[in-house]
Amino acid sequence: MRTLEQWFEEYAVSHQNPKNKAIHYVCVPAIYFSIVGLLMSIPSNLIANTFHLNVPIIENWAVAILLFVLVFYIRLSVSMAIKIAFFSCICLITNYYISQFVPLWIFSISVFVVAWIGQFYGHNIEGKKPSFLKDLQFLLIGPAWVVENLFSKK
Repeated sequence: MRTLEQWFEEYAVSHQNPKNKAIHYVCVPAIYFSIVGLLMSIPSNLIANTFHLNVPIIENWAVAILLFVLVFYIRLSVSMAIKIAFFSCICLITNYYISQFVPLWIFSISVFVVAWIGQFYGHNIEGKKPSFLKDLQFLLIGPAWVVENLFSKK
């Protein structure tokens, strides 16, 4: 199994151009955020009926899927898993409040599409293919790479 640092080294190969990096610092979190919103938009009667917590912010498919996502991060780094868990909580709370004003699925699809256009534009500038075309696990490495680059003391 590769270490988080090995994943970052390989991911960084196609993320050298400063413009592409800047685009990724905005678009990768936006994509993660929009996916959380899309997952929250899936009717969750099964989850609500099973747990009876009556707390809509956690009785949804996003929380269920994010628990599995956190297992991926814990295997690589507990510290990174905590950072991603914090970001995930922000995504859950923010999406919950957005859903009070607009249809969350429409908002999330809009953010998702715009952010992916940005991603592909960034890779066009870079002149290299997105890493996830080589290995789908890079879709989970991207958010960790952004967290590491934006909040590390390098």
